[in-house]
Amino acid sequence: MEHVVTFAGGKLDRAGHQRKDELWLRAQLLAPDSRFLPLWHLRPLMQPGDDLTISWRSRSDVATYIEMGAILVFLGLLKGVPHFAVDVSSAGKSRSDAPFREDGKWIDVRSAAANTSMEDAAILAQSRSMIDWHLRHGYCASCGSPTELREAGYMRKCDPCGAQHFPRTDPVMICLVLDENQNCMLGRQAIWPKGNYSALAGFMEPGENLEEAVRREVMEESGIPIGEVRYVCSQPWPFPSSLMIGCWAYATSTDIHVDQEELEEAIWFSRDEIKVMLTRYDQMDQIRMPAPLAIAHQLAQLWINDTET
Repeated sequence: MEHVVTFAGGKLDRAGHQRKDELWLRAQLLAPDSRFLPLWHLRPLMQPGDDLTISWRSRSDVATYIEMGAILVFLGLLKGVPHFAVDVSSAGKSRSDAPFREDGKWIDVRSAAANTSMEDAAILAQSRSMIDWHLRHGYCASCGSPTELREAGYMRKCDPCGAQHFPRTDPVMICLVLDENQNCMLGRQAIWPKGNYSALAGFMEPGENLEEAVRREVMEESGIPIGEVRYVCSQPWPFPSSLMIGCWAYATSTDIHVDQEELEEAIWFSRDEIKVMLTRYDQMDQIRMPAPLAIAHQLAQLWINDTET
């Protein structure tokens, strides 16, 4: 069965087939019930409570920013209601200048996602990635001219040379390395907090498939050769815009040779040790794995569950 990880599982209908229709889009923008998620320096406006929720604003609340030419992205329809993300960073750089302070709190997406619903977390990922892409791609990669936002925010057009630029997602493989004795190899980078171990990960390169990327990255980082590669699940990672492709990778040798430029160390842990490490994600004085928000945690928990059935 499909396993949904944080930042996935969105409920919005993105209405991709209608985004090119300017008349339709304008109607959504002017709809009396349209809702807007403001982002200030990539931080969404959240409403505190027992759980965080998105502090949606009305069009009148953000009209000034829209009229000033703020980045505006159509997110989709939820029960027929149009939802947008809008960049309000022009209000200022310091928190004392931030708008809507009486309507919620500006919280970074990683922190907010750990304390909100899966549905809201998916919206936060979409919003942050899209706004960030526009902030990074104001000029044409072909001729250097300024580009303009088109198609509800899902394309930038360069009028001088005619080039069209679309948002990109960078594929990243992340894998648990497993042996035939139900042991799991995890690594750690020197810059990580002491005691933190995680799955091996790396960007896929042009001209290789997922399995090849897993075998290359694991060999480069740990010297472990990999045979079978099994896809498990994936996770949008909006920092700025990656797709974490989670796998189990089965080692054909257990002799570790760490590349010190990639990892500080890599260690084989038993299944029972991994079970304990999964429960210690918030215990900074213990050897642990990342929190449930991370796909590395989910890959390990799914592996534990699989070995127990």
